[in-house]
Amino acid sequence: MTVTVRKLESLLGRLAEVQRSEARDYSSFSVRGKRFGYFWPRTRTVGLKQEISEQLALVAERPDVFEVQFTAGGFGWVVVYLDKIDADELAELLYEAWRLSAPDELVEETPFTKIARA
Repeated sequence: MTVTVRKLESLLGRLAEVQRSEARDYSSFSVRGKRFGYFWPRTRTVGLKQEISEQLALVAERPDVFEVQFTAGGFGWVVVYLDKIDADELAELLYEAWRLSAPDELVEETPFTKIARA
C-alpha cells in the first residue's frame, strides 16, 4: 500500500482549476486562490484540509498513516504518509480537501466520480 508521486499528480490533475505553487521544500495546491493541500517530497507526505471532526477521526483510527498538522479557520489539516495509504483513499481525501475550498458551482461541475476513475 503506497501512493507514488506520479499517482498523486494524476489525482490532482483530475480536479478542476488546481493551481500549484512551488516553495523550496514543498508544493502547495489551491483552487481559485484557496489553499487545500501541500506536498513535501523529502518526507513523502501530503497535508490536506479536512473538517476538524474528520481530522480527529483519521488520526485516532490510524496514527501510523495520519497526524494532526494544524487547525485554522474552522478546519483541521491532516498529514498523510503516502507510503501508508492506498490511492482510492487518498483520492477521497484529496477530493474532500478540494471540495472544502472550491466554489459550489465548480464542485457541481466536478463530481467525485471524475477523480475516482484515476
